Amino acid sequence: MRIPFAGLLLFATRLLGQAIQPLPTNETPSGYVGNEACARCHSSITESYERTAMARASGPAEADLISGDFTHEKSAVHYRIYNENGRVWLNFERRGAASVSGKRQLLFYIGSGRRGRSYLFATDGFLFEAPVNWYADEHVWDMTPAYQDVKEIPLNLPANPSCLQCHVSGMRPPLKGTENRYREPIFAYNGVACERCHGPGAAHVSGGPIINPAKLSPARRDSICMECHLEGNVAIERAGRHGYDFRPGDLLSDYVRHYVLASAPQKSLGAVTQVEALSQSECKRKSGEAMSCTSCHNPHASPSAEQRVSYYRRKCLVCHGEAFGAKHHPEQADCTRCHMPASLSTDIAHTQVTDHRIPRRSDAETLQPLLNSNTRPPSPRLVPFPFSEDAEHDVRDLALAQAFLAQTGKDSAASEAQRLLHVAVLQSPNDPALLSALGYIEQKRGAVDSARELYQKALTLEPDLIDAAANLGVIEANQGRLREPIRLWQSAFERAPGRSAIGMNIARVLCGAGEFDRARSSVLRVLEFNPDMAAAKEMLQHLNRTPPMCAQ
Repeated sequence: MRIPFAGLLLFATRLLGQAIQPLPTNETPSGYVGNEACARCHSSITESYERTAMARASGPAEADLISGDFTHEKSAVHYRIYNENGRVWLNFERRGAASVSGKRQLLFYIGSGRRGRSYLFATDGFLFEAPVNWYADEHVWDMTPAYQDVKEIPLNLPANPSCLQCHVSGMRPPLKGTENRYREPIFAYNGVACERCHGPGAAHVSGGPIINPAKLSPARRDSICMECHLEGNVAIERAGRHGYDFRPGDLLSDYVRHYVLASAPQKSLGAVTQVEALSQSECKRKSGEAMSCTSCHNPHASPSAEQRVSYYRRKCLVCHGEAFGAKHHPEQADCTRCHMPASLSTDIAHTQVTDHRIPRRSDAETLQPLLNSNTRPPSPRLVPFPFSEDAEHDVRDLALAQAFLAQTGKDSAASEAQRLLHVAVLQSPNDPALLSALGYIEQKRGAVDSARELYQKALTLEPDLIDAAANLGVIEANQGRLREPIRLWQSAFERAPGRSAIGMNIARVLCGAGEFDRARSSVLRVLEFNPDMAAAKEMLQHLNRTPPMCAQ
């Protein structure tokens, strides 16, 4: 019987153990002093900043709790978020033949609540995002973005550093070889603290200097905002660097390269695409480096609802006073209502975002010529954003970005990814990320011998690569070599137990070898992190029979 192993993996009811807690005050990262130290001399700025959405971007789950419940129709699961004896819980339940129930203790919230809020929980020390979100625009609870159509409860969504770092301060990196298990406690301060934009303050408190973003070069100034307000289509960490290592005063592009699709007109708005959208505005194109986010936004304060229209009108009239008078606008006009209209985000349900393209005409008029165009390149072409000659010729990062497109379902990107990766590997033959990515492309096109060799070399250089180990295991298992995939998969599954496909592959091999107890243990571990996985529940039923059986 051929064992149906899970295919290629992308680069991408039990109460919980010890809760993950923020750092005590005396355990701050080196050089950082915290908002309280800043407030001693900058009390008025601190007081106004603490009312902003950035300052309230994260915190303990019980703070300002938004409780509620709802039923997700497509999965028939009822969710409830509530406080019980000072602890916040997510309860989930489906009745009927495919019944499931349980609860998770919610530890932290992510999001100020102005647009929405997510919650985080831990299972056996691994940090995950709750599958439900609060959406402020419509005052509703619903599934987390991209999971509106699921039929099973997604309780294994890893809280990875790329998301976490933009909502907390003083984040500790994940443990080596893991994607969502952090050194505890995992962050020093709630929200976006002063030092996220000004850098470590210890020297300044002692009388020394501190970063003033307004005095930086335009590229370094803008990097501070771009760290969290630039998304792009693909973001690739530079060789030997991590995005969370960025500090104010650095160039973001020294840590992360962002790429956008050259073929895609900006006809949709994502929740964190303000930088890309602004770059397309006539305001930014004509103003160049003189215009920055802080030309319109005060990072230390947000206008109240009553002040908003007049506040932003004054900002617009700094440059557009003459045009405002010539066009006979109403005296108290709301500039943003016509030129920066709010529309639904394309990547987060129920959420509106402001159009930073600042169009002079209506959206339909602006986009129609682009939408009517029949010219499309044969495959997606990525360009660096912001554009630079250096980035344009960086084959390594572009190759990885193109490979990411191929891995996420854009088959037309695979041939270009293969070409670029071969060039990049010739230039950097010992780069584990390149070797693993090329291995994936080779495996996808059926060149398994080449893929095996690439994965093996990548793992020799970097044994902790989860995807390379998981995919190499699939190759070995499909060719009947079952001892090696067990070793590879068990190592990967220990470091990423939320990857259900890996655990199920282990169980299938062990079951086929007659090791039913070990197979059962693997399935139970899968269900610990993913209790609604139908395939795992079915396999457990087969293994619990007398005699045990392997699911077909």
